[in-house]
Amino acid sequence: MRRSWALLAGAVVPVLLLGAWQAASASGVWSASQLPPPADVLAALGQLARRGELGHHIAISVQRVLVGFAAGSVAGLALGGLVGLSRAAQALLSPTIQALRAVPSLAWVPLLLLWLGIDETPKIVLVAIGAFFPVYSTVAAALARVDPHLVEVGRAYGRSGATLLGTVLFPAALPAVVSGLRLGLAQSWLFLVAAELIASSMGLGFLLIDSQNTGRTDVMLLAIVLLAVIGKATDSALALVERARFVHY
Repeated sequence: MRRSWALLAGAVVPVLLLGAWQAASASGVWSASQLPPPADVLAALGQLARRGELGHHIAISVQRVLVGFAAGSVAGLALGGLVGLSRAAQALLSPTIQALRAVPSLAWVPLLLLWLGIDETPKIVLVAIGAFFPVYSTVAAALARVDPHLVEVGRAYGRSGATLLGTVLFPAALPAVVSGLRLGLAQSWLFLVAAELIASSMGLGFLLIDSQNTGRTDVMLLAIVLLAVIGKATDSALALVERARFVHY
């Protein structure tokens, strides 16, 4: 019952936004080319689906996000674990990583094009960069804040090194780590549009940019809605993992 109420409550704002969108497009303040009504966006969805393009755009973007997110998360977990467990590594690496974190996503595009060409590699690397920083920061902070008494108990039972990390430190930090993975996944979707600026011919980011160039505002809004819906769906999948029983053991 509570879950049903939560789902209904979560649907209130989207329904209100949809109503406001319809009212604004019907008011005449904006032309149809500036703000097409929801029906036009739905028609664009059907048109792309009938041509077989929509599925390809979605599949390509999801693939780029998942591969980039996996690579960035692994790097974030590894480096975050090192910095969280070693004061020397923190002093050596943390200032540089925090400085790189401030670099905007679009600033990486020309450099990745120069180094990696125009195929899939720079797109995935850019998404991985987006995923890396939230995961790294969360893991490093979570491991640094693990209760020292818990570590002492683990050592008293003969745990040390990788065994201590795997059986004591990482389980204690796991809820925060999963939260960091959710942030990394969200950041991956944010970096996707910048990634698909790199000589793309498919993907939701390409669809967004191409529709801007061709004046198809209905397709532009469709791409934005799809990015929001799919991004929320992937976040909800990780949220289920976060709520699973093993996260809190």
